[in-house]
Amino acid sequence: MTGTQEEPITYAKMRGLVSFLSALLKGKKTGFSDFLHKLVSSQQLCQHLNTQKILRRQSKLRKKKEEKASLSSANTETSQMKPSDFDYLKVIGTGSFGKVLLAKHRKQGGYYAVKVLKKKMIVKRKEQKHVMVERSVLLKGLQHPFLVGLHFSFQTQNTLYFVLDYVNGGELFYHLQREIWFPEARAAFYAAEMAAALGYLHALNIVYRDLKPENILLDHEGHVMLTDFGLCKEGVAVGGIMHTFCGTPEYLAPEVLQGQPYSPTVDWWSLGMVLYEMICGIPPFYSRSKAEMFENILHAPLQLHSRISGAAGALLEGLLERDVSKRLGQSRDVAELQEHPFFASTNWDDLLAKKVKPPFIPKLSGPCDVSYIDPEFTILPVPASVDERYQAVGASEAFPGFSFMNPAEFVARDPVS
Repeated sequence: MTGTQEEPITYAKMRGLVSFLSALLKGKKTGFSDFLHKLVSSQQLCQHLNTQKILRRQSKLRKKKEEKASLSSANTETSQMKPSDFDYLKVIGTGSFGKVLLAKHRKQGGYYAVKVLKKKMIVKRKEQKHVMVERSVLLKGLQHPFLVGLHFSFQTQNTLYFVLDYVNGGELFYHLQREIWFPEARAAFYAAEMAAALGYLHALNIVYRDLKPENILLDHEGHVMLTDFGLCKEGVAVGGIMHTFCGTPEYLAPEVLQGQPYSPTVDWWSLGMVLYEMICGIPPFYSRSKAEMFENILHAPLQLHSRISGAAGALLEGLLERDVSKRLGQSRDVAELQEHPFFASTNWDDLLAKKVKPPFIPKLSGPCDVSYIDPEFTILPVPASVDERYQAVGASEAFPGFSFMNPAEFVARDPVS
């Protein structure tokens, strides 16, 4: 069915103006001490000052070792990584809890996106759990070609640091702003890589819950990489349910809006919304009025633009099915999408191996090129100093086990010139 749509450029411009407003880790050497204590129990030896000094010295040494072990366990990052190990070059993103900075490791030379978060704001908004879930999912991202991965994480007294892949091909949203809509073949390529990433997360019992163009990046070769895992939910198998109301309004599934228990298929609904937007330039149920948009998501018929092919239309109707029991992906998850006629020409093994040439390759001058990053961010001043004040023992209770260092990170790594 064909219907008229609002002018895509109006939507893109409007979202471009407000996008910045909407924006996420125990000495067993007691034998000698016990021996000394037994000796001290004798009145004759207790009178010897040297023995008492040895006792005091041993007690102090043991205490220092225990504190050191505790500090190492709570804050492993203090001996592995610190903020001053990096040169901070550009601001490449901002959010509610801090900034994302392009940084270069001073010794190894690699470029990274460093997400710097303010603990005070996270604790104030009770978002500690989401931060730790994000860290957990980021670690798993290192195992998949279309997920942004974590290389280091560490904390100081006031700040959390995520050191991530630097993906500089730009947000999908940025490219949609400039081009308004994509040819169907290009949209299909991106949708296939997104589906592969979502299917991988689902196989790990993780639901993404925030698929939108702003969270979809292109790498320097033009491949998709999903980022921002703060709203992910772990421990949800296919067929499992969740209750938390979260996500971005334009891409929310109807069952979430209705406050009903929902399943991992909310990610397939969001994929349908993003695919429609890529082809048509605007989400299918969009309205400037949130109330009207929510009403549309719940009840309005799906209007298919004339440029949408029959296979694409069938896929969109399957993904944007309000009856969850009938939604594409409900029973066999990503396998159902892979078998759909819309992806008939997709070789999924080659896709995962990055053997399929992307339809668009960003023109980048080098690893620190920020030409595809919104100038709204890159014109912001880079922080003049970094926080080196490490936490005291027991002071990181809000973020226990936060630190991480990829053991292979500096093995035979060639510095980037």
